[in-house]
Amino acid sequence: MVLETDVSNSEKAPTTTKEVLTYYTTRHSYQTKSRRLRLAAVKIVTCLCLASWVYRFALPDHSVTLFFRAKYSGALLDDRDDPASEFADDDFPLRAHEPWDISVDFPYPRTLSYEVTEGTWLRLDVHPVSGDIVFDMAGDVYCLPGDAYLGVAGGVGGRTEAVPVLTGVPHDADPRFSPSGDRLAFKSDAGLGADNLWVMPWAADGCTAMDVRAHVSSSYELELKIHDEEQLARGIQETNEKKLRRLTMEGRVNAQRITNETYNWVSDPRWHPSGDKIVATKWYYSRRSLGAGEGWEFPVPAVHAQSQVEAGAGKRLVSKSLPMGWTKADYVEQQVGHEQFIWAGDDALIYAGNVRDIDGSYTYSKDVHQGIYAIFQRNLTTGVEKTLVDAFPGGASRPILSRDARTLAFVRRVRDKEALVLKDLNTGTLHHIWHGLTYDLSTIYAPMGTYPSFAFTPSSSSPGIIIWAAGQIWQVPLARNAEGELVAASRATDDTDLMPKVIPFTAQISKKLAETRRTKTDVRKFESGPQRVRAFTQLALDESGEHAAFSGAGQTWVQALGDSLVDPITLDPIDDANFLGTSKPARRIPHLHPSAGYYSPSFVPASSFILHARWDNTHFSFLELADLESGKVWEVVGLPKGRWFGAVVSDSAGNGVRTAVLVKTGGDVLTGNVVATAQTGVWVGDITLPSHSCSDGTVELTELRYIQSSIDPSDVVKLSFVDGKSSEILVQQSDSVLRVSLRDGTEEVVARGKGTDELVFSPSRSMPSMTSRLAGHNQATGGAAFVSLFHVYYASPSSVDSGKAMWAKPGKAPKNLARLSGDGGHDVVFSSDGSVIGWFLGPYLHTLQLSRLSSCTGTIEADTSNFGIDCVRGLLDVTAVDVAYTPDVQRLSNEAYRPIVDGPQRSIAAESNADVVIIHNATVLSMENGVLTQDLRLGASVVIRSGVVEAVGGPNVGEGLMGAFEIDAEGGYVVPGFIDSHAHWAGTEDKYPATSWEMQAFLAYGVTTLHNPSLHNSLGYVERGRIESGLIAGPRLFHTGAVIYGASDYSIHQDIASMREAREALIRIKAEGGDASWSYKNYNLPTRAARQRLLTAARQVGMLCVPEGGMNYDWDLTYIIDGMTTIEHNIPVSVLYDDILTLYTMSGTGSTPTHIVDYGGMFGEQYLWATEDIPNDPKLRTHTRHDTLEGISESTSRPFNSMALWNVSASVANMVHRGLRAHIGAHGEPPLGLMYHQEMFYAKAGGLSNYEVIRAATADAAITFGLFDSLGSISGGKLADLVIFPPGFDLLQDNIRHTRYIRYVVRGGRIWDAETMEEVWPIKRKQVLPPFNAE
Repeated sequence: MVLETDVSNSEKAPTTTKEVLTYYTTRHSYQTKSRRLRLAAVKIVTCLCLASWVYRFALPDHSVTLFFRAKYSGALLDDRDDPASEFADDDFPLRAHEPWDISVDFPYPRTLSYEVTEGTWLRLDVHPVSGDIVFDMAGDVYCLPGDAYLGVAGGVGGRTEAVPVLTGVPHDADPRFSPSGDRLAFKSDAGLGADNLWVMPWAADGCTAMDVRAHVSSSYELELKIHDEEQLARGIQETNEKKLRRLTMEGRVNAQRITNETYNWVSDPRWHPSGDKIVATKWYYSRRSLGAGEGWEFPVPAVHAQSQVEAGAGKRLVSKSLPMGWTKADYVEQQVGHEQFIWAGDDALIYAGNVRDIDGSYTYSKDVHQGIYAIFQRNLTTGVEKTLVDAFPGGASRPILSRDARTLAFVRRVRDKEALVLKDLNTGTLHHIWHGLTYDLSTIYAPMGTYPSFAFTPSSSSPGIIIWAAGQIWQVPLARNAEGELVAASRATDDTDLMPKVIPFTAQISKKLAETRRTKTDVRKFESGPQRVRAFTQLALDESGEHAAFSGAGQTWVQALGDSLVDPITLDPIDDANFLGTSKPARRIPHLHPSAGYYSPSFVPASSFILHARWDNTHFSFLELADLESGKVWEVVGLPKGRWFGAVVSDSAGNGVRTAVLVKTGGDVLTGNVVATAQTGVWVGDITLPSHSCSDGTVELTELRYIQSSIDPSDVVKLSFVDGKSSEILVQQSDSVLRVSLRDGTEEVVARGKGTDELVFSPSRSMPSMTSRLAGHNQATGGAAFVSLFHVYYASPSSVDSGKAMWAKPGKAPKNLARLSGDGGHDVVFSSDGSVIGWFLGPYLHTLQLSRLSSCTGTIEADTSNFGIDCVRGLLDVTAVDVAYTPDVQRLSNEAYRPIVDGPQRSIAAESNADVVIIHNATVLSMENGVLTQDLRLGASVVIRSGVVEAVGGPNVGEGLMGAFEIDAEGGYVVPGFIDSHAHWAGTEDKYPATSWEMQAFLAYGVTTLHNPSLHNSLGYVERGRIESGLIAGPRLFHTGAVIYGASDYSIHQDIASMREAREALIRIKAEGGDASWSYKNYNLPTRAARQRLLTAARQVGMLCVPEGGMNYDWDLTYIIDGMTTIEHNIPVSVLYDDILTLYTMSGTGSTPTHIVDYGGMFGEQYLWATEDIPNDPKLRTHTRHDTLEGISESTSRPFNSMALWNVSASVANMVHRGLRAHIGAHGEPPLGLMYHQEMFYAKAGGLSNYEVIRAATADAAITFGLFDSLGSISGGKLADLVIFPPGFDLLQDNIRHTRYIRYVVRGGRIWDAETMEEVWPIKRKQVLPPFNAE
């Protein structure tokens, strides 16, 4: 039964000025090193959550409050007790940033000016003498005179003008007055773009004297300002004179930076009573891009003092706490810290902290009513900490101390309201002052604060609080009761005039905007011609490195190296001009089953044979032995049913019998965990090669036996024999190499990597014997290669030590480490004689004769930052691998022609229309114009020829086309295929070319185009190749590659500290996808300079930017201002007001809000799980793994006021009606396909019409992504991606949830029955899925 909800009737918070709910939620986006790490993390978190639940509810006589207090209490008497005492904090950034100024090194050619009378998330302070209010809004700082609430308001209509005091490109926030009011502290990303603290003098005359517009008071000054800005926009370097003028006009000419962070960042400055130092929150990443806070003290120099601040300078006052069982070595991985520090006297601090995530891992969708944050006080002299306000109920955060230090103010959730609460620190009494606040953000990681900072007024005779709520600045009058406690003035006096009041203001916002990143991709054009395979994997080299074998698009290939050499110095990996007309294409490895998927090729030493594997969706893995000389192929028999990978064969023994070693893996995403999952790991057997004169037949694998080992079969696995001998093998994984004896299974770790994705050793003379190693001789006699931070490196024998993990951090890398890759690389291997190293970047196979490397020794030793790449690059051989497949539109035509050409009724007319489809009697919603009245056609026909829409018109269109395939829509709606703008899935990194139930599920629910903003650089395009070549069915697949990640993950972190790094980061993505690669994703990169460098490089290579929102409100605004194409996920403040609504809408940046994993409260996915019988849905059970469905069988009931998504939906709808383009993205949440339609329901809930929702799902996404010339509407000349609904469903008026009920889905003219996913044209067939379900 479907529960229908009328959001408009839900209860509202009383102080909201808009007809929307004030609810919230959050989600950490898709990011990880590999699937095995994701699964491990899920298991750990699940176990810890269960343990926490048992403690909370199942164990008797325990107080959760006492438990939390015990966790945070105790004295830190010296460094030995400090959890952070062993934390060096010297790994990141990897390299110092090259000089960059965000204001002048990136162009802002547009100016957006507008007036507002309301604002979003205004952090404010009140001057201790004058009562003037300073607040930040849209990245600028404004001043509102104290007369706005202390006297008679000026201006029009009783509104007081807020004057700008800090403007310009830098994003400024968190303003805070010094105790005497003579200086202002604030957070700013001025300069490099890292959030640092600044202080500047504050004039005694207050707002009027600080108004920056005074510096542009004449027409001459205005002309100078405009001229200077135009020159900067054109890239003309700023002179010192112009810089001084710009800083003066921005109000920051006398500002001093007092912190120097280039990776971590700081927020929430709070002055010490002495006025000579500040405490603030310093945020640290773990492997996840969620900052965890510490309390740091920073000295404040005298006004106008000239001093250099050292990087990372400051004093740690409050460390993160370590969960039970953690050691100090684990400190960096603590994802939860403390924040919102304020001084309580000379040597004490008050601060807030998340006390629900007690295991070191941040979790989402927490229960705000149980309370998440508590407030603590610590004496810095004794180290003693105590709880001031417990988390239960409703939490407690954003502590503010009254000016006499007696009263603590904070915010907390109370039922469906947000309360301003006062606690008298003398009596301990709590007073709820006002329930009119906007909901706090304690449910998410909130570096902008769980609530905007507020302040007490300076007057002791007329006390009050100035605070932001519901888009306005409010005055909350207070009074003292008989006990001397501050309480609500209206209650103490029974005077209703003393109720909280809005302080009306008006402000003029003027923002410099970059051009929004746009590009166009002609999908039809590049999908119509021969499709070049660009992404390859599973590379193998022969003995001397003269030939290579590899897989791509689900097939295996062999390439003679040197046939298509490209100059490594001038190589541009995204320029297909490198594929010369004289190049020799790679050869398909001989095989037995043309339509099957093949993978994992390896050369058989001292022979012309190659061993590779064939995949069958029912019976799993088979081995085939192919003779490259004769083309003969033998089936290898004797292999039990299972998933087999990585088979290698040894050199010939005296009796002709060779040893074969291979790996059996367990269940995975695409094939499930039901069949053949036992005894995973290394297996060994015997094989005898056939003579070349033997006819095709079989070769037997005998004496197959299991070798017990500690390898992880789900990880990267590369096998090679040690020195070609059959007694020992190297098992090479992502971050370790094992030497395993095939006689008795003895194993040892011979190399380790730190955050490496691949680690390989020379198989020839690679290391001393086990005996010598046991004697303590660890140094290898052969070199190692590894992939670290997306590049390929080589460590010489003298630098390899099994006791030390290798990585590529400058200053911490192995001695004389050499970087081999120019723009990046993957699938690194040695030739079996150890003389050659090879790797791929896109279709370019790079090889290096190690003997050449000595010529760059001097450069390698001297270049401690880039490890000699500028010299090494010239030593490489680069082969352009030329592999192509027939595009689907051509295959479709061939398949459509074949029955007619071979049939008895063959005719010229029938042949000419064999690849034509006519859909008639349809209600066509073309989405061509973006206007309902122009897009809707009743009784229409659609003609498709060769997968392309030929005509859309009335009932007579298509008449007389003999031989065409016809569909009677019976009045049903026909719309463009849906575009999932933010999709994720998990099967890409599976080792086998299995048919993907994930892709089938997406198609079954009408999704014909996928855009994944986080996928493996190369393997994502390997999967795309399997779809486009016809090996499996699926939507069009586009993706960003791996996220360009700011957090402290040793595998995927990228600094982007230079333009060189920025270009390399984009090139290594686009090289794998070519024209199909048109987007990238920066994911919480902490410096704006890095983000601007990427945008600059993106303009050069033609890519869009779809950044991760990441719950950082301030960074989101800079994404918009700097011209990023979209914001992925919602802005974490769910109710937006005119300052941000206008900025977002007018900027040109699009929105993909993903309500399914909405920031600020309960996930939208949970509502679907709770209200529908997902596990028993027949269609889902046909196309989806049952264990996934059963995993979401049970969902906890939660109130609607725990869901921020309704407010997010309303904010997005408001912007859509102003002109914003919104998109539908379901985040890959289970169940795939169906969740997309739930996301459409959430988009509708905020006020969009059904038509606007469909436009977001089709045309708007295509326009934003630059695909509208080929996709997104039903128009002549566009690819025929369509969804055909059954008759009787009124798409424009009926329940939007019913869009899930689809009759046919059409992708490039190919038609499937959406219920069964049986292909109905041009061939009746149904692809076979692996047996991933037990029933």
